[in-house]
Amino acid sequence: MVWLDSAQEERDLGVLVSNQLDMSLQCAQVAKRANGTWPGSGMVWPAGAGSSFFPWTQHWYNIKDRDTFFDNATRSRIVREILKRTSTKARNSMGIGTLIANNVYDAAYPLHDGEYEGQNDDMNERKLLYQEWARYGVFYKFQPIDLIRKYFGEKIGLYFAWLGLYTEFLIPSSVIGIIVFLYGCITIESDIPSREMCDQRNAFTMCPLCDKFCDYWNLSSACTTARASHLFDNPATVFFSIFMALWATMFLEQWKRLQMRLSYFWDLTGLEEEEEHPRPEYENKLLQKKLKNKNITTENSNEEKLTWSDRMPGYAANFGLILFMIMLTFSAVFGVIVYRITTAAALSFSTNETTRSNVRVTVTATAVILNLVVVLILDEIYGAVAKWLTEIEIPKTEKTFEERLILKAFLLKFVNSYASIFYVAFFKGRFVGRPGRYVYMFEGYRMEECAPGGCLMELCIQLSIIMLGKQLIQNNLFEIGIPSAPRPFSQQTVMASVFKTV
Repeated sequence: MVWLDSAQEERDLGVLVSNQLDMSLQCAQVAKRANGTWPGSGMVWPAGAGSSFFPWTQHWYNIKDRDTFFDNATRSRIVREILKRTSTKARNSMGIGTLIANNVYDAAYPLHDGEYEGQNDDMNERKLLYQEWARYGVFYKFQPIDLIRKYFGEKIGLYFAWLGLYTEFLIPSSVIGIIVFLYGCITIESDIPSREMCDQRNAFTMCPLCDKFCDYWNLSSACTTARASHLFDNPATVFFSIFMALWATMFLEQWKRLQMRLSYFWDLTGLEEEEEHPRPEYENKLLQKKLKNKNITTENSNEEKLTWSDRMPGYAANFGLILFMIMLTFSAVFGVIVYRITTAAALSFSTNETTRSNVRVTVTATAVILNLVVVLILDEIYGAVAKWLTEIEIPKTEKTFEERLILKAFLLKFVNSYASIFYVAFFKGRFVGRPGRYVYMFEGYRMEECAPGGCLMELCIQLSIIMLGKQLIQNNLFEIGIPSAPRPFSQQTVMASVFKTV
């Protein structure tokens, strides 16, 4: 376990220790180097640092308070770089990343600066952020971007600046959307298609929706669906589409402007890219290759790198599994289609008149909820699988790892979220056939068709439930509710693990 010499350093780095009774040579070496401080200074002094970082040159700088000279994010980055660059004698490996990759530590992360709860505690940046920003009750306030940047760093600060600008731009688009919806409500009586469908004098008799137990029905019975479709599909939606295209361009340009302004105020204009170090997994794989080829002592051993042939098994596994998971998504969509067809047929056999008259609504609602559950489950599976697939590719740097992980996760989750929506929007109702020559599935069930007013209303229901369900369940329950629920148990478990290890 890494012990730090002062309270401030303890806040800069937190370590979850794996339940291992024996500390390896690598662990002891990094812990020893990480805890090296200049006597009496309270400041970390990395071995091998340049002359400008020696403790006896501190009088060159206007340091009034050592604990506050660097902000929280900068101190955390300094400690992270020290642990990351500290070499060990075993296998010539380097840093805390190697120890985590070898399961010596479970994780290493910076701790928060003080508590955020309690009325009698001293005010700190974390507590101030909680009171003025990280609560639902202060949603109406502007974000303290400068304080976020000071506490979490520039990267997180830029992210929340983008998120705040995006939220602000959603306000005018929401207002225009409500106006378009109200226009549909006002003009619903003048809509010719829905008015003709609802006219009782136009007694259009329609063919049965199923072969054996369904009867002929009147087109005017679909009046409600036709009227509801007009609310979302009216002449004003053309204007709304043009507005959203312009909205996207305006948002992009405004974000570029805000980004440049923050870069100037935060002194990021001359920021150079951080030096990329190989990932510990890449170094371990390269070391195994060197051991296999017995070229450790050769002069060109440091120039060796993993080739395409070394990564080919990972690439092949990526291609095969991604293709399999995409097909799994399509299979899930097909399963929901089968559920809709069979459930509609089963409800049509009911002797209850109310059940038979509400077959379409019942099937649509239950199928969308079922589809939402499938999407949420597959989303969690695909996130874990995408991370595993990226790891077996053995990317060289963390930047490459993140880029490939984002690409895989986006591809799989995009297909998972929108496959069923694409089916309803573009394919449903196009393979029904005609009276006397219907298209059947499994030699007994007719293909499903859209409502007389079209599939737009069903598409709106599908979009609403999936989008709102994912926001409420994934972004709130999974990310906020579940992590906070088992906190007391987790703290007891970690403390028991630490005492057992020590």
